[in-house]
Amino acid sequence: MSQYQSLDAEVLRTFVAIAEQGGFTRAGEVVNRTQSAVSMQMKRLEEDILQRQLFERDGRQVRLTAEGQVLLGYARRILKLHGEVFNTLRMPHMVGVVRIGTPDDYAMRYLPGILTRFAQAYPLIHVEVHCDSSKQLMLRQDLDLTIVTREPGNEVGQLLRQERLVWAAAKGFCPQEQRPMPLALFNTDCFCRAWTCNALERHGIEYRIAYTSPSLAAIFAIVQAGLAVTAQLHSLVGGDLRILGEDDGLPQLHMANVMLLRNDQQHSPITDCMADYIVEGFK
Repeated sequence: MSQYQSLDAEVLRTFVAIAEQGGFTRAGEVVNRTQSAVSMQMKRLEEDILQRQLFERDGRQVRLTAEGQVLLGYARRILKLHGEVFNTLRMPHMVGVVRIGTPDDYAMRYLPGILTRFAQAYPLIHVEVHCDSSKQLMLRQDLDLTIVTREPGNEVGQLLRQERLVWAAAKGFCPQEQRPMPLALFNTDCFCRAWTCNALERHGIEYRIAYTSPSLAAIFAIVQAGLAVTAQLHSLVGGDLRILGEDDGLPQLHMANVMLLRNDQQHSPITDCMADYIVEGFK
């Protein structure tokens, strides 16, 4: 008989929840257990199974010890494999390809988290990601799911998110001092480019489109260098840039709707499942 006790997946799941939530009570809410049940699980894990102190307690807050940090890495790997086994053997039909179309900006901001969670749950599904402008993506018939930007009142599909476009520039950049104001924007197929230029023209602000690119990373690199102003969705603007507004002499911009389109001709359990992950990831 083995000298080691087994590590139950539910106990490890509770342990990971405590590490991520920073306390037993909040972890209990995540794993649907009472605070006392969580405490009993961790007492058994520390004293009976591993015989190591895993937590440093400071009132209601807990921090992992060095041994706890080691266990956290193993626990996440074990739970990932545990999930893969069940998903592979219980849902063998969840094997195939799903094709997603998205503008480059959403691919950078939202897809990493969405695809990470999806891969953990369905490791045998191959995901194709096609990046293009919303206008071009809406013309394609070969995609299973498509994420696009639309103006309010002109929506199609399922609403994922609604937020305002904002002006952004490097922290030392003063738009009032530069006329015509240099802009870094997406190429001509982008809806937001037309909204941006129209807003400036309505307010009589001289501008020139100094830089264009289909890549959000390239646009942000230009803006961070202090070479131009851009207009992007608020959630895409990082802390290294300054959001500009009316105090900087710039007009308020449109609200934009982020929509999810489904290809009814290529409907499958795989696309339904990926759609659920996309909806959740944009909340």
